Amino acid sequence: MSKAAYHQRGETLDYTNTGASAIEAGTILTIGKRIGVAATLIQPKALGAVDVVGVFNMPKTSTNAITMGTPVYFDETGITESADNGKSDSGKKEYVLAGYAVADAAAEAKEILVKINA
Repeated sequence: MSKAAYHQRGETLDYTNTGASAIEAGTILTIGKRIGVAATLIQPKALGAVDVVGVFNMPKTSTNAITMGTPVYFDETGITESADNGKSDSGKKEYVLAGYAVADAAAEAKEILVKINA
């Protein structure tokens, strides 16, 4: 029979900053096919905390209205409702699923509330 040992709750994960610059608290990070939000300042080559559960106010890059419950994606700058950048197949980039909108955001809104996809 396989066994497992409890490690942590999983709402905040350990994250090593492999870059040369510090990561500021509140920075949206791509972690594989997920996102997280830096919970604290993470110095270069240091271990820090990244929140992977919760609702966060994030920049909205989409120029469309987004309704509550719509899946949303991180386009490396902010949140959009489209899974890709819409370019031709050779230049197409698939964005990372961020989670879903927890409130309506008007087309002109600059921010959106997002429940991180756990």
